[in-house]
Amino acid sequence: MKAKSKKISDSRVELTVTLDADDLKPAKEKALEKLAKELAVEGFRKGKVPVDVAKKFIPENDLNAETVDFAVRTTVVAAFKQVEKSPLVMPNVNVTKYVPDQVVEYTATADIIPEVKLGDYKKLGVKYPEAKVTTKDVNEILNNIATSFAEKKAVKKAAAMGDEVILDFVGKKDGEPFKGGSAKDYKLTLGSKTFIPGSEEGVVGHEPGDKFDLKLTFPKDYGVKDLAGAKTVFEVLLKQVNEIKKAPIDDEMAKKCGPFKNLDELKKDIEKNLKMQNEHKLEEKYKDDLVNALVKKSTVPAPEILINDQMHAIRDDITKNAAAQGLSFDEFLEKNGETKDSWEKQAKKIAENRVKASLALQNVAIKQKITVSDDEVAAKIAELRDVYKKSPEALKSLKDPNVKMDIKNRMIIEATLDYLVKVNK
Repeated sequence: MKAKSKKISDSRVELTVTLDADDLKPAKEKALEKLAKELAVEGFRKGKVPVDVAKKFIPENDLNAETVDFAVRTTVVAAFKQVEKSPLVMPNVNVTKYVPDQVVEYTATADIIPEVKLGDYKKLGVKYPEAKVTTKDVNEILNNIATSFAEKKAVKKAAAMGDEVILDFVGKKDGEPFKGGSAKDYKLTLGSKTFIPGSEEGVVGHEPGDKFDLKLTFPKDYGVKDLAGAKTVFEVLLKQVNEIKKAPIDDEMAKKCGPFKNLDELKKDIEKNLKMQNEHKLEEKYKDDLVNALVKKSTVPAPEILINDQMHAIRDDITKNAAAQGLSFDEFLEKNGETKDSWEKQAKKIAENRVKASLALQNVAIKQKITVSDDEVAAKIAELRDVYKKSPEALKSLKDPNVKMDIKNRMIIEATLDYLVKVNK
């Protein structure tokens, strides 16, 4: 067998493969065996016709076609190995020449794992961030705690910032109620900025029992396309005003939060926990920044087939999230102000970045001989079994060899990321 490779793109090649008489002989023998089993000849049971007898009854065209099929199927993978290329999917084959018992010539085109030229991954120039916790951060947590211990008391007075109000409302656009614009007994803390801009200010000054209209304009970047920038009217009934009296931020509050003797101990605990949270977030961001720098310093072609696979995965995730909200994929896009075209453009960019990152990290792992043992994979699977013990479907999937291989690959990627952090920190 002779194979010659021609580059079509950085991630696609076409092989021209030539098979001679020695290559065709075993293929013809296999073809005869197969066709003999399918032959019905008087005096022999079907499937028991000797090959020498079968030769006389098998049409020449059928034998030639089967021989070529066997020859191609049994050599195409070896042909790619011969030229040191790894196809990502089964190649597209086209037979260009056949002389019975003498020669077969065919072309095989396939997307391949592209050659990656890594930059200096030990000097990526990404600064490791410092986890800082400010007094403002700690005070914000303390205020939240004080709010959680707050006392609420219904009062007969005009609503003011800081109060909690209970509302019934109906939102209308062009005089017609719109989906998701109505609610009953809706609790809103004035000053929380959790509702449409202008709404909380519009409630201030009204008393329980008041009915009034709020003319509100939705933000231009609002998630629902039909409401983005829309002018609306909300018909409001203010049912109740609750005065909120926050708990004093003092030693007594600290004691209610846990085994703290005083406020100073609580503050130190908050600072410690915030720092741990920030360190985790910053390390994850640092890893992302390292990967982005690695891809930028390297030459990483992204095969279209891998990009498409990633786009399917992204769409599947969105579809699952949408279903959990009772929405279809198209409804989810509309709710978030996107069209299929805008989503595909964005998803393709994300998918391409993921493919490049994955290929770059795989090559670092190969260069550094980073791997994980079977025992480590087994331990990870045991850990996942415990996590998914209430999901029979998930437990069953952990027995799938492909899932196990995927888990192993992910563990190698994580180990590679840890290596990049170590050498660049």
